[in-house]
Amino acid sequence: MHQHIETLYQTAAKSQRKIIGLMSGTSLDGLDIALCTVTGEGLNTEVVLERFTTLSYHDDFRSRVRSVFSKRAVDLQTVTLLNPWIGQEHGRMVNECLALWQIPHTEIDVIASHGQTIFHCPSRQHNDNRWGNATLQLGDGDHLAVTTGITTISDFRQKHIAAGGEGAPLAVYGDFLLFSSSAENRIMLNIGGIANLTWLPKSQDATAVFSSDIGPGNTIMDAYIQQNFPGLLYDEGAKVAASGKVSAELLMALQQDPFFALDFPKTSGPEVFNLDYLARAQQDSATQDLAPADVMATLNRFSAEMIIRAIQQSCQGQNCTIYASGGGIHNPLLMEQLAAALPHYRLTTTAELAINPDAKEAVLFAVLANECLVGGKQPFSNAREGIPAVTMGKISFAD
Repeated sequence: MHQHIETLYQTAAKSQRKIIGLMSGTSLDGLDIALCTVTGEGLNTEVVLERFTTLSYHDDFRSRVRSVFSKRAVDLQTVTLLNPWIGQEHGRMVNECLALWQIPHTEIDVIASHGQTIFHCPSRQHNDNRWGNATLQLGDGDHLAVTTGITTISDFRQKHIAAGGEGAPLAVYGDFLLFSSSAENRIMLNIGGIANLTWLPKSQDATAVFSSDIGPGNTIMDAYIQQNFPGLLYDEGAKVAASGKVSAELLMALQQDPFFALDFPKTSGPEVFNLDYLARAQQDSATQDLAPADVMATLNRFSAEMIIRAIQQSCQGQNCTIYASGGGIHNPLLMEQLAAALPHYRLTTTAELAINPDAKEAVLFAVLANECLVGGKQPFSNAREGIPAVTMGKISFAD
């Protein structure tokens, strides 16, 4: 037996594993790094979040990634060079974090890396029957493993697509394993660049669970702020949006995309919901002369309206508790609109479930890595569209 396979066997046989989950979202604000102690597997999985931080990306990193991010026409050499470079940069950031925490690399069993999505392309988006679903994340696992000296599990989304899924949202797997409850129906709402949710019925029937993208969370708002307010990455405290007035005409135009009429589950990304999308909506509604604050107020309401509609559609009149996570929970105007429109549901965050809401996605990838090592196929039915019963992740050794 190769020594690396033997080491993996020994890691899988442990009563608990130290796993670092990494998440880099479409906002490109930084790398989420979550050190987790994971015990058990499947529905017996337990996670303790030991440490968490987000290390900000430097301007050069953002600039390089944005040169290829969500664009159909890019320089192929740049994409080729970025793949190992992002892996090395993420590895360097993990090294920096472990040094800050004064934790030896030898204490970490594996790294679970999501990578950096640069293009997400389900078949309903490209609408070309010659091709199936596709997605691309950069940040090669081999380079991350070599840079840190830690075995790395990465590229989770490809198996999902190979088994018939769209490559997203993958949160459904970890959500079901960690957060299912026989005491209440739950919606796990993540408001990142794109908002998504997972429906967890209190029956705990895996075949009744579903997860879906909703539409834009922060992505268009962030892009608009960066374009119109130099030096700002996002609308901190919703100050700009709160100072503006919602345009009913623009709001109506923003809601007309065919994506919103599709049944769950469905996926999308900044490839669809971006500044070009906003420009077309403004042209269609003759609102090109709106003040920036009014545009931001409308974009904020747009995200809120789509989330509200998706929650109501998912709950179907049943009582449920909404556990929110992601950067959108820090947008007070957005959260106020959700609470006001959903008075019959309890709206809280995953902090109530002992998971830092900013760390949740990184934690969920640590759970997927744990399942790759010690679990079996996820307890879902392949017959249910969008949630294939598969084990995900590719293993990269450090030498």
